[in-house]
Amino acid sequence: MNKLFSIIIVLVFAAQSLSAKDISLKFHLKFGFVKGGEAEMTISDTIFNDRPAIHYHVMGKTTGLANKLYGVYDIYETYVDAESRLPVKTIRNVKEGSYRRYTETLFYHDVDSINSSRSGWRAVPNDLLDLVSVFFYFVEKNQFENLQPGDAVIYPTINADKISDVSIKYLRDEKIKTDVGEVECHVLTPTVRKGKVLEKSDGVRFYLAKDEKIPAFIEFDMRVGSLKAVIKHYKIDGVEQSLR
Repeated sequence: MNKLFSIIIVLVFAAQSLSAKDISLKFHLKFGFVKGGEAEMTISDTIFNDRPAIHYHVMGKTTGLANKLYGVYDIYETYVDAESRLPVKTIRNVKEGSYRRYTETLFYHDVDSINSSRSGWRAVPNDLLDLVSVFFYFVEKNQFENLQPGDAVIYPTINADKISDVSIKYLRDEKIKTDVGEVECHVLTPTVRKGKVLEKSDGVRFYLAKDEKIPAFIEFDMRVGSLKAVIKHYKIDGVEQSLR
């Protein structure tokens, strides 16, 4: 379950192409009808190495009984170049039960290299992404009107200091109801490794609001049931927004 919450924290907020100066999203994590955690994200414009950038700050934690059982409090931060949308710095600060891990990574795309506080300098694939940036990069680089159900794109992606290919597949369009409005969504699925928790490798469905390009709902198929991430609020410059 600990690894699952790490996946949720990243995937719930991964697809962003917004450019407003102050954006806030909050999700409740539910197993059936039981609330098991919360996830929040802020998006802000910033400057990194004298260039315009976007800063993503993602926090996820367990609550109630789930917190007593698993004790998860994870923070992920990603800075991306505002023009290329490629990551320039990532921070992974993970606290899950007795497990602790803090890693900072700097990206040098001009020489296809990274410098990780955990593993040092190393060569990496061209245009390497991380799990926070890979979804919004997909949205930024692909026009949905040109995609057919089943179309997929593969990107080299780093997570927990390990590099692997992540496939993002467009499934369909679907209208759903949320606490902040009824919304038309693009449904995407990332390919993840089948394990003891997820029922199948593509058992994650990601509902992206068409107009706002923000995640509205996430559903995970697990061997013991379905886990859902449900949007609770969406604010721009502190003002509550609705989805449409």
